[in-house]
Formats: sequence, C-alpha cells, structure tokens
Amino acid sequence: MLPETFRCFLVNKDDQGNVTAEVVQRPVSDLPTDELLVRVAYSSLNYKDALAATGHSAVAKRFPHVPGVDAAGTIVRGGAGDTPDGTAVLIHGFQLGVERWGGFAEYVSVPREWIVPLPETMSLRESMVLGTAGFTAAMCIDALQKHDVNPDAGEIVVTGASGGVGSMAVAILAKLGYRVVAVSGKAFASQYLKKLGAARIAGREEFDDRTSRPMLSGRWAGVVDTVGGNILATLIRSTKRFGCVAACGLTAGAELPMTVYPFILRGITLAGIDTVWCPMPLRRELWQRLAGAWKPTDLDAMATEVQLDQLAEKVNTILKGGITGRVVVKV
Repeated sequence: MLPETFRCFLVNKDDQGNVTAEVVQRPVSDLPTDELLVRVAYSSLNYKDALAATGHSAVAKRFPHVPGVDAAGTIVRGGAGDTPDGTAVLIHGFQLGVERWGGFAEYVSVPREWIVPLPETMSLRESMVLGTAGFTAAMCIDALQKHDVNPDAGEIVVTGASGGVGSMAVAILAKLGYRVVAVSGKAFASQYLKKLGAARIAGREEFDDRTSRPMLSGRWAGVVDTVGGNILATLIRSTKRFGCVAACGLTAGAELPMTVYPFILRGITLAGIDTVWCPMPLRRELWQRLAGAWKPTDLDAMATEVQLDQLAEKVNTILKGGITGRVVVKV
C-alpha cells in the first residue's frame, strides 16, 4: 500500500526571485496518476541538478520543483507487459528533473517510454554511480568506435577528466585497452585519474592553442570533450586523419573559433552527443554494455554517497568545481 506522503528535495522561487531548497514531505497525489510510479532507491548529483537547485531558469522551468535528472528504483504502480510492478528500472534524460519532478524524491512518476529495465548484472546503486555521466561517456565512446577509432589507432584525449563524464570516460576507455590522455585543471586529481587508468595526465594549457593556424600537427586518434570553446577547437585542429571528436559539454564556452579545414582536409568527424533524447534502442544497448564489458573495474570507488539532507552542501561544492568523480544520492 502506498503512503500518503513522500520525502523530496524541493526547490521554490518566489515572485522576487528568492530561492529556497529543503527536504519536505509532499502528498503522493502531487504526482501524475496516469503514468508509472517508481519508488526511488538512488539518484545522482549532476551539474545540471545543481543549477536546478539554485533556481536556474534554463533547467527548472516551473516552481516548486524537484531536481534530479537520474533515478533508479522499482515500479510500484502502473507496470505491465515485460515491466510489471516490482521491476527494477532506471530513468534518465527526457524531461526528468527539468519539465517534471525528478529523482531527488522517494517517488517519481514517468511515462512508460522513459524507463530502462535494470540489466541483470547491475545493481540499482551501480546504475546511479554511472548515471547520466556514465551514459554520456558511453555515447561518446560509441561514437569513436563507430568511426573506427579503436585502441590501436592512437591516443585518446579526455577533457574535464576529473568530472563525472570525464572520469567515467577515462575508466571505460582504459578498461577497453585505449591509451588515455586525461586533461584536468585540478592538480590534486592526478592520482585519482592514474588509478582510473589514464596513461598520462596533462594540464589544460597544452590544449588551448591561441594561434590562427587552421590546423596543427595531428596527434590524437580521438577525443572525448566535455568543455567546448577554444580547447575543443584546438583538439579538432590537432586530431589525426579520419579521427573522431565527441563533444558533450561547454564549460569552457559555446563558441567554436576555427575553420572547416580539419573536416575537409583530414576527414575529421565532430560527433555531437545528446543523451537527453537518445533513442531507446541505443539507450538500452549502451546500458547492457555498461553492465558488462564496459563497466569500470572499481565503480564504487568513483562515488561519494549522500542522503537527501546532505544535498544542499554538495550542490554548493559542485557549483564551485570541487567535486571529483560522482555523487550518489541514497533516497
């Protein structure tokens, strides 16, 4: 029998723009009743969630709002077919934690089309250690492989390597046999990145060429870029012939200051990564890989676990760039 209320991390903004965020009890009747109801076991903290927690209008569209673009739990109402009540599922992307209340709650209500059955070889907690970050890394690596960037092709650069997506990309690529150059502005993260399997740690300055040369010496077989801006332009200009650059972030800027020469003279592919609206067949296929050969060797060590009551502190930390790896939320 369902309870009458549930706990959630609720963000509100008044008419003057003042934002509050606190753990409260809300009626279960606040959630839509015509969709699947999932009891959440774990969620995860992403930068996008931290923006929503501060009332950022580009993420949280309406208030009150519950952030959390990831959720993993068990169907308790509305299950049918191959996903009956009691089925363990994970949810990420689409409009979870953006247009509708997200995973920082004991219950979420979502359309059936959004759920991914939890792979048999993965726990609910593991799925949220990976979460959107791990899935984004998987989409990037899938793009590299679809363009024949294999371990024997040469070095792979991963930018923002100490963050969620970057650290997952380093760990998965290393496990698959790639030689990874991990780029990070955090000196204290070097040991962490080496433990994940990075062959070399590099500073950002090596990848931030400010000259006007349309192309640089070809050095990299592929790139997983989480930062964008001039660093992305530098990496495209210095990628080897027929290499692939997977772009999934813009923390260093949304502009791309470069020419088309690397694309038409070296055959470079710039692969844009959109995890929010990733088609369900590919979504399910990549989660099966993440539960198998692509699962990082020491997944638990990549995460810090917090509860709902500790989220506010972690939100401030991630906004200041102080998080290494992943933050799992035990709901």
